[in-house]
Amino acid sequence: MAESMTETKQRSGGSPPPDGTLEPRRRAPAGDGLTGPLDGHEAAVILDRARASVDPELRAAVESLPGSMRRIAQYHFGWRHADGTPAAANAGKAIRPALVLAAADALGGPRARAASVRAAAAVELVHNFTLLHDDVMDRDTSRRHRPTAWTVFGDTDAILAGDALQALALRLLAEDPHPASGAAAARLAGCVVELCAGQHADTAMERRAPGEVTLDEVLVMAEAKTGALLGCACALGALYAGATADDVAALDAFGRQAGLAFQLIDDVIGIWGDPERTGKPAGSDLTARKKSLPVVAALTSGTPAAAELAELYGTPYEEGDTEGIARAAQAVERAGGRDWAQAQAADRMALAMQELTRAVPDPEAAGGLLALAEFVTRRSS
Repeated sequence: MAESMTETKQRSGGSPPPDGTLEPRRRAPAGDGLTGPLDGHEAAVILDRARASVDPELRAAVESLPGSMRRIAQYHFGWRHADGTPAAANAGKAIRPALVLAAADALGGPRARAASVRAAAAVELVHNFTLLHDDVMDRDTSRRHRPTAWTVFGDTDAILAGDALQALALRLLAEDPHPASGAAAARLAGCVVELCAGQHADTAMERRAPGEVTLDEVLVMAEAKTGALLGCACALGALYAGATADDVAALDAFGRQAGLAFQLIDDVIGIWGDPERTGKPAGSDLTARKKSLPVVAALTSGTPAAAELAELYGTPYEEGDTEGIARAAQAVERAGGRDWAQAQAADRMALAMQELTRAVPDPEAAGGLLALAEFVTRRSS
């Protein structure tokens, strides 16, 4: 059963800061064994290194696609403009491939990290398959500060390009001679099924009335949509390091909890994020009437603001109604949805740290995974 917002807030030490993100914990919670100081720069270095390692594998995989699919995929990744000319747009943060590499390194050292690059690329391909499809289903018109693929090439082409990326991911693992590749392919395929189930639950919730969705439902959906792939990324890294079944399971659980924290903060950003940083219009989730985690927490709070929000959500968004979006954001905040989401993200991070300590008790070895997990709750875009 999901906790009440009051219970969560009290246990997490009160309200978080007003900027939409969690304050970075300079040290991990006492007693979890992870006591090294955290440096925000460390995560940036890890992500840059992951992108440098994985990009050649990604580009080679996408280059193998038929011309029509290749052009769409290259546009989506930011490597080319719509007309096919070279571009240098943002290709994403590379959080998921970085988790694969960091998990392999934590449990098997540099050799395991080097061996897991193909698995890391496969995870990033699956992630981008979901982004292409989600943009179509959600009718999002902007991603990474440029028009989404479906707005440029049409729904059908964007969906097919996403399908092709998923197939590429499984082919990368099927052709990998590493002894863990078979188990990794099976795990990634199972994750895709879970992702689809989560997306189905999400779209089904959008068709229901504002008061019909519970916090328990939306948390389960968020774990399937977001937590599952982060958990799978960590598990694949562990598999490539030759880890035990218990350690693979612990890292999967670590990634899932960190993924829920990621989604909670992402939902906060979806309402209060700065468009200059997010690449999306302000209040985009409210415009789409999405039942995100802060919104459902607010709707189920039993407050006067919850009733106001339910009334606003019961009316379709009208183009240009910025005042209505502002009112909805204020109602979510007054009903406690923002505080709940931020406090819940901190709680999920604490659970993630417990799982990480179980698999990687050495703080130094766990440092890369810890830095990445903390990064997801410090980000603002």
